[in-house]
Amino acid sequence: MKKLILIFIIIPNILFAGSMKVIGVKGNKANVDRVITILMYDNYYEPNLIKVKKNETIKFLVQNKGELVHEFNIATKEMHIKHQPEMMKMAENEILLVDKIDKQKMKEMSKKNPSMAHSHNNSVLLSPGESGELIWKFSNSVDIEAACNVPGHYEAGMIANINNI
Repeated sequence: MKKLILIFIIIPNILFAGSMKVIGVKGNKANVDRVITILMYDNYYEPNLIKVKKNETIKFLVQNKGELVHEFNIATKEMHIKHQPEMMKMAENEILLVDKIDKQKMKEMSKKNPSMAHSHNNSVLLSPGESGELIWKFSNSVDIEAACNVPGHYEAGMIANINNI
């Protein structure tokens, strides 16, 4: 039974890691080319268009200026859609609340289900008033998006386009 559980945890993570390379890789702070401040309001980002170059490493300083929990997640549309059930599960388990993240419950639940830790190199999840940072190297020439996958936010249009120039 343990082997079966490991297969269901490890194989999707390996497949997801392979698909991550399409959007880039975790950046090194020693190689940051520029810094972009992202302001998250309730259901929109400023700026909502980010232009990047292939192999550019950007440090995103992300601030949640809204009254709701928000996420800044760099991915393809397909990756966002695959990530949304995880976010829904976090809401169902009362880790994601409307205006805060229950970090203690997140820590406890992640012991049973690692996806509940929301530990992704391409994502920052913030309560209102919180700030975070993300360093990302855009190693491919693809147009992608940053989006909030808190239930209902993507559908409401909380998306910023990331265009490769």
